[in-house]
Amino acid sequence: MRRSIVALMLATGALVAGTVSATAASLVSAKKLELNVDETKTEQERQALWAKIGGWCAIQEWHPAIASCEESKEGNDTFRTLTLKDGGKIKEKLVDTGATSYRYEIIESPLPVKNYEAQFSVTPDDDDLDEINVSWSATYDPADGKDAKEARSTMDGIFKAGIDSIKAKHGTPDKDDDKK
Repeated sequence: MRRSIVALMLATGALVAGTVSATAASLVSAKKLELNVDETKTEQERQALWAKIGGWCAIQEWHPAIASCEESKEGNDTFRTLTLKDGGKIKEKLVDTGATSYRYEIIESPLPVKNYEAQFSVTPDDDDLDEINVSWSATYDPADGKDAKEARSTMDGIFKAGIDSIKAKHGTPDKDDDKK
């Protein structure tokens, strides 16, 4: 009797462990850029940068993979369709907006991800009054038939290319760059 209880407990534990691994936490990609600004004009510079890069379709101006962006409305929902330089299309839904931020989700995409939700923002730096941060982060799961490594590598590359482009177009040298 004792052996059958132990066997049942082990079998139940294996079933629970299998369930937990099948519903593992989503993947995360994030990239942040710290830009130096005039400490006396931090808010004005943050607003000015947002005016350049923060519009719903402004991504076409700063992301090197985006050929065009088309905004559309369906009822009360706002969407953008990004046409990639390779011809692919990504449809995204605007979920929420703030003064210098927005959240969105991917509706249709050739990317190796699903359940993708992201935020893009320009915020004051937490500990440096003469810096503002451009932050882009997302949570997602690998698309069916794709592995986590491929999904993360693709998304990390997209975020890096976008943030690097913003830095090249709108950035200022970092304090540490002056010392090199």
